[in-house]
Formats: sequence, structure tokens, C-alpha cells
Amino acid sequence: MLRCVPSLAMVAMLAAVAPALAQLPRSFPANALRGELRVVQPPDVMLNGTPARLAPGARIRGQNNLLQMSGALVGAKLLVHYTPDPEGLLLNVWVLTADEAGRKPWPTTTEQAQRWNFDPAAQSWTRR
Repeated sequence: MLRCVPSLAMVAMLAAVAPALAQLPRSFPANALRGELRVVQPPDVMLNGTPARLAPGARIRGQNNLLQMSGALVGAKLLVHYTPDPEGLLLNVWVLTADEAGRKPWPTTTEQAQRWNFDPAAQSWTRR
């Protein structure tokens, strides 16, 4: 019976490549809005100071782009990008890094997103 035993060279290569992969810039969809999120008691959250809810199956990605449990974020105030589902519940949430937070302007409402132009390659918005 053959067994897959990782070679020392393969392990060293993966260790060298992993940090580079972790620093790739994230791409956000055109319908992602910016807001301040505070997890109250999952699935209840405050979004920009108003009550909101996480959708069933909501995904929260931390600054390292790994999934985070909403229960671990209770009480934290986070600058995020988020996408709502068709019912208005928060489906995808990305906790922003300092670099991502510095990309301005970024729409905070659907109305702004409809009036502005989004460049997906540059991950930037411009007002019309």
C-alpha cells in the first residue's frame, strides 16, 4: 500500500509560498457596501447604528480572509464591507484591513452604489 509522505522540500516550499498567498489583495463585489458592524447577540448585529441580522449561513471573513465565528466578535466595532441577501440580511461580511479601509470613496448605501461607477480591477469607486 502506497502512502503519501510529504517530502521535506515540499513542506519547505509550502511554508515559503503561504505568506505570499495570504497577502494577495481581496476583491470585493460591486454590490459590497461599507459600514460599521457591531455583533450584539448573533444573529443580531448593529449596522451603522441600526439593528440588522446576519443571514442563515452568513460568512464573516477576518482581516486575514479566514472565516470567523460571529460569537467570537460579540461587542467588537468593526469597519466592514458587506453584501445583503434579497431579504436585506447580511450574507457576506469582510472585516477591513487598514489598506482596504483607506480606499475612499466607498458607498455606504445601495443608492450611492447605483449612482457611482465601480472599477473591479482597481477595486475603487468614482462619483459620477
